[in-house]
Amino acid sequence: METIDSIPTSKIQRATKLISTGVKIGGNYLKYYGEKITNPESARDNLNTNNAEDIYDGLKNLKGSALKLAQMLSMEKNFLPQQYVEKFSLSQFSVPPLSAPLVVKTFRKYFGKSPLDLFDTFDANAINAASIGQVHKATIDGKELAVKIQYPGVAESISSDLALVKPIAMKMFNIQAKDSDKYFKEVETKLTEETNYNLEIAQSSEIADACAHIPNLRFPKYYPEYSSERVITMDWMTGKHLSEFCKSNPDQHTANKIGQALWDFYMFQVHQLRKVHADPHPGNFLVDEQDNLIAIDFGCIKEIPEAFYNPYFELAEPENLNNPAVFHDKLFELEILTEKDTKAETIFFSNLFKEILSLLTQPFQSETFDFSDERFFGKLAALGEKYANDKELRKMNVNRGSKHFIYINRTFFGLFSLLHDLKATIDTKQFVV
Repeated sequence: METIDSIPTSKIQRATKLISTGVKIGGNYLKYYGEKITNPESARDNLNTNNAEDIYDGLKNLKGSALKLAQMLSMEKNFLPQQYVEKFSLSQFSVPPLSAPLVVKTFRKYFGKSPLDLFDTFDANAINAASIGQVHKATIDGKELAVKIQYPGVAESISSDLALVKPIAMKMFNIQAKDSDKYFKEVETKLTEETNYNLEIAQSSEIADACAHIPNLRFPKYYPEYSSERVITMDWMTGKHLSEFCKSNPDQHTANKIGQALWDFYMFQVHQLRKVHADPHPGNFLVDEQDNLIAIDFGCIKEIPEAFYNPYFELAEPENLNNPAVFHDKLFELEILTEKDTKAETIFFSNLFKEILSLLTQPFQSETFDFSDERFFGKLAALGEKYANDKELRKMNVNRGSKHFIYINRTFFGLFSLLHDLKATIDTKQFVV
């Protein structure tokens, strides 16, 4: 397996790497303009393939928040070309790991000793590697453990990385410079929290204890005595990553069982704890031989303030969604509409969000919902494409909504995507309390 002996950590090194990636993308566009004349049917697909490969190859060696952006985008299956989704999905749990000598050096920095001074055995070759850290297998007193080590320089480079990728994100999502700082600050805050492994251990233990009663759901035990701000040690959990499990074509009963555990887990967090595991990608879940769901990563936890929770979920009720006065008031509470809006903007964004919410809230409108329904996800994809190409929308200030939308929407889009991969039918009204 390809390994990495060093990670660019200075602002100049990381900026240089991103600039070189930009040059490659520029070359891809030059090829695209020529190919569009001679072979218009395949030109766009070839451009997407080349760009996705070059962007991912540029980000995978940087690690950190730059690669985390690719991981977040990989969940946007209904809004990104398939080439990007497939390539960026590798960032979830399959990127080039640190080499064994760099692992030992990193461990000495964080612990003041080598791994074998702490554990009975330690495999210096990573089992899994993702955007912020990589996982190694160790044992102590016969117990198998997973040791997650954070990449060097990740925490220190968050602000500068986001400054570098900010123009790319603004271009992709049509974000205007005016009033955009609150959104990027929200992302920076959450990424900073993800690099604090002491915080992750506390969050992991809290949510695992609170959700222990949910059927068919398991969590590892965490070991603070073998952990630090940059290292987490937990039980080694045996199972298939959720994406691998889905590819094994499980029978409907098993898929529904896993899907229900996933749904109950998220609904309990949202409605009872008012905080939620806001990174629902396949690399954060395993399925064991008894068909239990295992949640293994709690670095990204989003707290949901009541001032956002109440109007957000009130709009999931059809009577509120279809009541013009109530709907209008809730859009103001959620900062989708503002006092500065023109009449045309008020009408446009009211109609836009009603169309979006009418579709996204469908799983909550009945006792059960079939997440294998391709019509539902086809409509989501069509809606994303419609507004991505809307010329009128591009003329407006689209910096809409509370900053809390970023991670709450990410949570629900990710949850829906995982349930779609499972092709599960869920009892949406009957979650565990």
